[in-house]
Amino acid sequence: MVVHDFLLQQRSARVKELAASLEFDACGISRAGFLEEEAPRLEKWLSQNYQGTMKWMENHFDKRLDPTLLVEGARSVISVLLNYYPQQEQPSTSYKIAKYAYGEDYHFVFKSKLKSLLQSLEEHFGAIHGRVFVDSAPVMDKAWAERSGLGWVGKNSNLISPKTGSFFLIGEIILDLDLAPDHAIQDYCGTCTRCLDACPTDAIAAPYVVDGSKCISYFTIELKESIPEAVKGTFDDWIFGCDICQDVCPWNRFSRPHSHPEFTPKPELLELSKTDWEALTEDAFRELFRKSPLKRAKFEGIRRTIAFIKDKGPEV
Repeated sequence: MVVHDFLLQQRSARVKELAASLEFDACGISRAGFLEEEAPRLEKWLSQNYQGTMKWMENHFDKRLDPTLLVEGARSVISVLLNYYPQQEQPSTSYKIAKYAYGEDYHFVFKSKLKSLLQSLEEHFGAIHGRVFVDSAPVMDKAWAERSGLGWVGKNSNLISPKTGSFFLIGEIILDLDLAPDHAIQDYCGTCTRCLDACPTDAIAAPYVVDGSKCISYFTIELKESIPEAVKGTFDDWIFGCDICQDVCPWNRFSRPHSHPEFTPKPELLELSKTDWEALTEDAFRELFRKSPLKRAKFEGIRRTIAFIKDKGPEV
């Protein structure tokens, strides 16, 4: 048993070396299995309709909780992080987009890196079966990252690392290779309520529980119909996503600029004023945001949100 455990530890160490060589910012490992603690939380969250119009979150309930239903014979979940905290930020006089959207769409960047890692694992360990996941399949990425010791899920429902804060992306490889698992770390949110206090739409319904249907990110990206009048005046110029609950988090004083050129914003983005955003044509939008996450909201969606922000409503 001691020899077996030593071999698993050697394997895990090698996995982390390979992840580091591909410039992942952190790597942790957990044992694949049913997420017993998350099951009732997810069921309650869905029953309260916190998913809003994101009906896809109601699908594949069992697969979200059991990785062996996604990868037959799964033994381990490898979680990796990519830092996206920018060197430069938009000027305060511009309409705002979430920092993760400054550069290229992370789905493509991250998935490519994960596929390279899986290929390296196959070359090193031989015949293994695995799949890569980046926010596009029923995988509870924060739960797995937390289990693997990469951080704890904070009161704003983001994974927080005591070393680097929370401005990073999470991806996974689920595979049928036995590895020595890491261990979860302590929750260091303590009595802090800055994220709850700062959310302008009261989307953080309770500590650790976010009502997705009230989040500015939901209104500006996921919601395809009209934005409710009830939230008029609360967006603080956010037109794609929102970083408020992360910006106020004390742990993000440890955030450092990323080293991934794909996430570096075009200079033109940082130069856009509100007037420039309002005058943006569809052709210019397509060119500037050709590889950007903003394509998800589309030109019409960005224009809708800007119009919503500009319309202050009737004077009282």
